[in-house]
Amino acid sequence: MRIVRLGVAFLSLAAFAGGAWAASPPPDTLAQRVAACTACHDDSGRRGADAYYPRIAGKPAGYLYHQLLNFKEGRRFYALMTYQVEHLPDAYLREIAEHFAALERPYVAPLATTVRPEALERGRLLVHEGDAPAKLPACTECHGRRLTGVVPAIPALVGLPRDYLIAQLNAWRSGVRRAHEPDCMADVARRLAPEDVAAIASWLATQPVLGRAEPVASRKLPLACGSVTDAAVK
Repeated sequence: MRIVRLGVAFLSLAAFAGGAWAASPPPDTLAQRVAACTACHDDSGRRGADAYYPRIAGKPAGYLYHQLLNFKEGRRFYALMTYQVEHLPDAYLREIAEHFAALERPYVAPLATTVRPEALERGRLLVHEGDAPAKLPACTECHGRRLTGVVPAIPALVGLPRDYLIAQLNAWRSGVRRAHEPDCMADVARRLAPEDVAAIASWLATQPVLGRAEPVASRKLPLACGSVTDAAVK
């Protein structure tokens, strides 16, 4: 008898919950529909809670859109991201990109580092001056003087976790990550020594971002980039 009563009580509770859900469904907003995105990228679009997933708030819409396409079309590989976007129409991917691009969020403070000062200095030099003998342009030549990105399709480099930066640069070096030809980032990354990858990522991850950090206007790039050209004409 006790089991029957518990069963009846459970069914009554389920019926009540079902009725409550039917009476007040979740709002049909884009913010609600991208909850799967913010589960990893933080509910404010900033850096993920585990300090690996990148900040996507405020990045140029063209860049975000093309990264979603890259996951969908196999130029980038991360099973969870591919699963999320593989069946979504391109127009919806663009809407998602524009949603996150429009978010204005403060940057979180950088995490403390134990990287040696000489490695950080090497990273700073590569970011701001490049390495002419190695035919490496400075990161600032493409990503902007403050490294906050350039419209329509070049992302910010500040505010990103060290481990994420290292993973992405190594993915470019190995060919795991690709973009539309000419693939400028693959060309740059393959000229970087492993220790320079770590140095650049370590220095970038220590940089605080103060005030507004919007992407700057488009600029002439030191090398041809297919993804930027493609974004500019769409």
